[in-house]
Amino acid sequence: MGDLGWVAYPKNGWEEIGEVDEDYAPIHTYQVCRVMEQNQNNWLHTNWILTEGAQRVFIELKFTLRDCNSLPGGVGTCKETFNMYYYETDGGEEEMEDGGRAIKESRYTKIDTIAADESFTELDLGDRVMKLNTEVRDLGPLTRKGFYLAFQDLGACIALVSVRVFYKRCPLLVKSLAEFPDTIPGSEASQLVEVVGRCVNSSLALYEPPRMHCSAEGEWLVPIGKCVCQTGFEEVNGSCQVCKPGFYRSLLQSLACSKCPPHSVARQSGATSCTCEDGFYKMDSDPPNMACTRPPSAPRNAISNVNETSVFLEWSVPMETGGRKDVRYNILCRRVLPDERGLEECGPNVRFLPRRLGLSNTSVMVADLQSHTNYSLLIEAVNGVSELAKDFSRQYVSLNVTTNQAAPSPVSVVRKGHAGKSSIAVSWAEPDRPNGIILEYEIKYFEKEQDSSYTIIKSKETEMVVEGLKPSSVYIFQVRARTSAGYGAFSRRFEFQTSPDSSVTATSERAQASIVAVAVTLALVLLAVVAGFLLSGRRCGYSKAKQDPEEEKMHFHNGHIKYPGVRTYIDPLTYEDPNQAVHEFAQEIDVSFISIERIIGAGEFGEVCSGPLRLPGKRELPVAIKTLKAGYTEQQRRDFLWEASIMGQFDHPNIIHLEGVVTKSKPVMIITEYMENGSLDTFLKKNDGQFTVIQLVGMLRGIASGMRYLSDMGYVHRDLAARNILVNSNLVCKVSDFGLSRVLEDDPEAAYTTRGGKIPIRWTAPEAIAYRKFTSASDVWSYGIVMWEVMSYGERPYWEMSNQDVIKAVEESYRLPGPMDCPEALYHLMMDCWQRERSNRPKFDEIVCLLDKLIRNPSSLKKLVNSSHRVSNLLVEHASVEPANPTLAQSVGEWLDSIKMGRYTELFMEGGYSSLDTVAQMTSEDLRRVGVNLAGHQKKIITSIQEMRVHMININSTVNI
Repeated sequence: MGDLGWVAYPKNGWEEIGEVDEDYAPIHTYQVCRVMEQNQNNWLHTNWILTEGAQRVFIELKFTLRDCNSLPGGVGTCKETFNMYYYETDGGEEEMEDGGRAIKESRYTKIDTIAADESFTELDLGDRVMKLNTEVRDLGPLTRKGFYLAFQDLGACIALVSVRVFYKRCPLLVKSLAEFPDTIPGSEASQLVEVVGRCVNSSLALYEPPRMHCSAEGEWLVPIGKCVCQTGFEEVNGSCQVCKPGFYRSLLQSLACSKCPPHSVARQSGATSCTCEDGFYKMDSDPPNMACTRPPSAPRNAISNVNETSVFLEWSVPMETGGRKDVRYNILCRRVLPDERGLEECGPNVRFLPRRLGLSNTSVMVADLQSHTNYSLLIEAVNGVSELAKDFSRQYVSLNVTTNQAAPSPVSVVRKGHAGKSSIAVSWAEPDRPNGIILEYEIKYFEKEQDSSYTIIKSKETEMVVEGLKPSSVYIFQVRARTSAGYGAFSRRFEFQTSPDSSVTATSERAQASIVAVAVTLALVLLAVVAGFLLSGRRCGYSKAKQDPEEEKMHFHNGHIKYPGVRTYIDPLTYEDPNQAVHEFAQEIDVSFISIERIIGAGEFGEVCSGPLRLPGKRELPVAIKTLKAGYTEQQRRDFLWEASIMGQFDHPNIIHLEGVVTKSKPVMIITEYMENGSLDTFLKKNDGQFTVIQLVGMLRGIASGMRYLSDMGYVHRDLAARNILVNSNLVCKVSDFGLSRVLEDDPEAAYTTRGGKIPIRWTAPEAIAYRKFTSASDVWSYGIVMWEVMSYGERPYWEMSNQDVIKAVEESYRLPGPMDCPEALYHLMMDCWQRERSNRPKFDEIVCLLDKLIRNPSSLKKLVNSSHRVSNLLVEHASVEPANPTLAQSVGEWLDSIKMGRYTELFMEGGYSSLDTVAQMTSEDLRRVGVNLAGHQKKIITSIQEMRVHMININSTVNI
């Protein structure tokens, strides 16, 4: 309201006048109205205006302007506009005097010509109506510290009521824990000024500093990045607050403080991590939210299986794993010294398969131990924090074992002594591991490059002179030792040479005569053996019950017997040397073509491994590798090679295929095709309820086809069971494991009579159990059991009944009930296979034919076994131990355990099915809802629920009566 001190030029132009508005409020104005005079040029200059760093300013004018038409006539130069100018300068000391004004006006730059939207008339003056105009103009970019404004009147009647000069700015802002200061925009209307914020209140930048952009309109736009509370703090209502005791925050990415995980504590506020309680530990690599853990307890239920000088150890996981999943096992082997003088560590010769330390599985094979020796084997469980627990005593489970008698280890060194023209003196050291008292040594020698013809002599000493050799000839010598357990392996080959002799021809003749004599002797022996076969008829397990004279004829072919008119199968027992038999029927494979990658199981003779077979010129083939363990007896080696000799004679898509053998290096190996899905029983258990009936019938058809092939060759398997069927990735089933197999003669009904031994009772026909008579018909009985195994997804035949109870029940004409959801046609076939009279059982070719018909006509498989028929065949009353009865369960957990579905107890509880009454109302949809997704398991549980409902109805009926 005071004097602004603006300068007018000329002085009689613009005037500073105070008046009142229509509301009679005082106002301060600059006015000019010299419209009656010609050639007006009136200037009004403001004082110096400081920009304060603004590059663009805004000028808001409020003014009134009189309508020229409302003025008296004769006005010379009336205007209805005026002009606005500005002049930039860094200082306001310049005086705006009258002299030189015209010159200084040239410095000004025009901003705009200002026109009124509304003008007033004399009538408006009388009514005291103020028609106020408002115009806004922007000015920029400005580069000096300040500027002047000037208003030029050229003959208008104007009153400047308000001149407002301002600039826009982005105000101080705190957003996402970042402070952005007052910021002046850029000079361009479209320009955004980037501003880096400052993290406040115990916060720091996450990934990148926070940024925002100030627009020309003074608005904050485009936020980038943000601040987060530093570790030990959490954001609450836009500020960082310290974590309370018992809570922690270790990661910037986490939103809030977290409660300390189990077995850890944070005693102070603002914790960035929690400290483990005494006895609990955490690895550096463990995530912060993981509970503190401790070492595991000792392994449980450790058992050992001693096989000569090898021990197979197996155990269960510890009762307490310490809260971790990285449990591993270490084996400590110590030998008990004689006379209880203490223990000593097992030497480096002892092998651990697959390894001694860091085992992830719960079994290990300890091989190459000394025979007749006591050992203490410790199994230790460790996990990731075991090394951190310095005060924690290691948890072992101890097993004391005594190895059995075993063949001696190979002789390692054979030395040459004096060599004459026809003799060489050799000596050798006792084996490193005699494994008993050495009874004698066997020396094998032959002329180099003629290993097909060799001589064997024996000695009780560790030296001898070998005579009858050729002069100037190189001989190969090998030595092996024998104990009461049998022969060990031959030593490696040693080459020794005889001295030269001038009478080479004479010596050669004598050697030839010696060879002829040996050949004649061998021929006589062989004729005697054949005569024995002809006279006995049971030398290799044949029975001549129904042969006619024409079938008694036998011929020699390459050293084995052939019967006319029958697909030839050669029993390896007809060979005195198993090496000859195995090389007759199996291909020798160089060990360099095989790579053993992992152990997949343990067989009767040693480990079973897998790896690739790379034969020259052929593609790489995955194979299974059976190995003959170290320290084997001669009989074990014969049995091992005989199995290969049997397999090598079969060529059928449903019989396991023999790729070859390795006999010329250690260990001896049998190489077969690799079956990805393993044994059929285990495969079915893992995939319970996952296959269609047609798929299951297809598996059964493959097994029957393989058995038809064996039967046509006059061959009995004797151990046909799902465990001895292998499955490849295409679900093709192949018959394997010919360890109990024996050949039949040409009569398919002829029986093989064993001399005793173990018999798989649950799979064996009654006549085979009672009289040890095995035929193709007894294989058919076993096939019926295999059918039952397949349709029940690997369930154990006769469940928990003892072998004696099984024998008794079968003799009393009871048979296994039809499996759940088993087609009636298949169960009828099973019952046919279990006919007491073996002649009434179907042949394998008839079984294949029937299964083919069922596959071609799937509708014949829709009718399932009648439930009442199933119950009538149950063997419960004949079992020595009564199976669990689901209807007697007192809780949901007991009921599920009784039907072997205990794995779902927790899911039932979480789903609200905590009582048997609620369970009895469940449907298939309810089972899927709680998490029972396997079709086989759903069927099993629903069937039990139905039985439960019947039981409840019976109880209610009894109560009502």
